[in-house]
Amino acid sequence: MTDLTINTAIDCSMPAVFTARHLIDGQWVDSAERFERVSPSHGSVVSVCAKAGEHETQLAIAAARRAFDSGGWSHSSAKERATLLLKVAALIESNVENIAIQETLESGKPIAQSRAEVSGAADLWRYAASLARTTYGDSHNTLGDDMLGMVLKQPIGVVSIITPWNFPFWILSQKLPFALAAGCTVVVKPSEITPSTTVMLAELLLEAGLPAGVCNIVLGYGQPVGSLMAMHKDVDMVTFTGSTAVGKHITQAASGTLKKVALELGGKNPQVIFPDANIESAADAVTFGVYFNVGQCCNSSSRLIVHKDIADAFVDRVIQLSRQVRFGDPLDPSTQVGAIVTAEHNDKIHLYVTQAVAEGAQIALGGEPLHVEGLGNQFYQPTVITGVTPQMAITREEVFGPVLCVQTFSTLDEAIELTNDSDYGLSAGVWSENMHTCLEYARRAQAGTVWTNTWMDGYPELAFGGMKQSGQGREIGRYGFEEFLEVKSVVMRVGNSRMPWVQ
Repeated sequence: MTDLTINTAIDCSMPAVFTARHLIDGQWVDSAERFERVSPSHGSVVSVCAKAGEHETQLAIAAARRAFDSGGWSHSSAKERATLLLKVAALIESNVENIAIQETLESGKPIAQSRAEVSGAADLWRYAASLARTTYGDSHNTLGDDMLGMVLKQPIGVVSIITPWNFPFWILSQKLPFALAAGCTVVVKPSEITPSTTVMLAELLLEAGLPAGVCNIVLGYGQPVGSLMAMHKDVDMVTFTGSTAVGKHITQAASGTLKKVALELGGKNPQVIFPDANIESAADAVTFGVYFNVGQCCNSSSRLIVHKDIADAFVDRVIQLSRQVRFGDPLDPSTQVGAIVTAEHNDKIHLYVTQAVAEGAQIALGGEPLHVEGLGNQFYQPTVITGVTPQMAITREEVFGPVLCVQTFSTLDEAIELTNDSDYGLSAGVWSENMHTCLEYARRAQAGTVWTNTWMDGYPELAFGGMKQSGQGREIGRYGFEEFLEVKSVVMRVGNSRMPWVQ
């Protein structure tokens, strides 16, 4: 399309190919096999990684088990743990540029967004450090003069952390520092698509002085690495972020040992626009919500539910803004939308679009793969689709691309019905100047997060997670931290006051 804003390839030198190995029991470990990652935007190899099998995974789990059971980390003081997490936060901020460039090359996301992701993650580490220092249980001294009850919170044990490719550094930082703050030891498997920034973080952990075995990194694929991490008897908890389909497999794999499972999965998230909304701000937020990270985001606002009285004008404004969004070279600091992560996923996005058209929907903008001069075809046009129905796959399933489908409503009840007519329940948004409307919508929407007159504002203090098939458990905030804690009741009799049972 000639009416889009395209950033063609810029002239820049590529960094050396990153070589990644496993971190097991404080040592860097290689494997006989390796795998490569080719940049989705630049078409060249950007990382070569050791490829783990069952052997390396067993070693990593055993190291984490020994480190936990020895008590060196799990019994350390909150002050010691917090001090180390703060060191890591400072090291992250000192290494933003190197980490961000590698993430952009592997994922295809714009460099400006990679920089923001990495630098922002440091705050998650700092907040986790504060939680380590403020953990507390309960005491009950009203059980009788001779009884005292206590509720202790202790680390759950060895945690398997399995992270996705779309926000590899940020999502790891939503899990790892909170697990470490609780006193857990961990085994981490990043996505095979974006493994390098996890290894870079591991380098910083060693530099900060994390004891051997407390954090272990295993590089490889879901089979056998991820499956073994989920089912192994020496793992006490698995936390996974990714697709709902894989999340179900994780749950099945973990069921044999009844270990705790925390899942942050897919979403089909709506923004609901009422006639009294600030239309310009709402249109800008909808545009941001659907194109941020090329729509490859569990929080993507891929559904627009707009009041019939303003629908035509509002959609026209979103289309105008969509044409101004800068698609193209992720290494250009002005680029807002980069490459699709794989060619296969690009084809999958296009299949959803063509299927919707075949079912009677209309393309108001885009609808085709996008060629960027000097970078190739692994991009997709900003796409707006109208005339969708609730039964269409593009309305119900997670496309994970820069595709917005438009529905309309007449009443608040209808807007809430459309919102909740979904297998997912991750996030939702409502736009209205009437706070009564916003509050009623927020209470009735089946979503783990509801934004009112904004989109995707997040803070370390606020828990994140979904309802229904968007997952179980919570991340970040105090609720996310407590996912990594086990609750133990201690009942103490004071003095020799117990009456004998046997007379």
